[in-house]
Amino acid sequence: MIKEITYIISIGLNFMEEDTLVKISAAGTISIPKQFRKYMDMQKGDYVRVIVVDDGLLVKKAIIT
Repeated sequence: MIKEITYIISIGLNFMEEDTLVKISAAGTISIPKQFRKYMDMQKGDYVRVIVVDDGLLVKKAIIT
């Protein structure tokens, strides 16, 4: 079973968005920035689910139980 965790930083009814620019490697991989991994409590070897949304990607932490 896979449990997804979505992280949204909210203050009242306003949503705060943080973004950063990352480069796609020659192998087709991207790195999740350290501040995002720290906020989401992600470690090496963790799984994420990647979902195509319109013209972007949504990355969710997945916990496999």
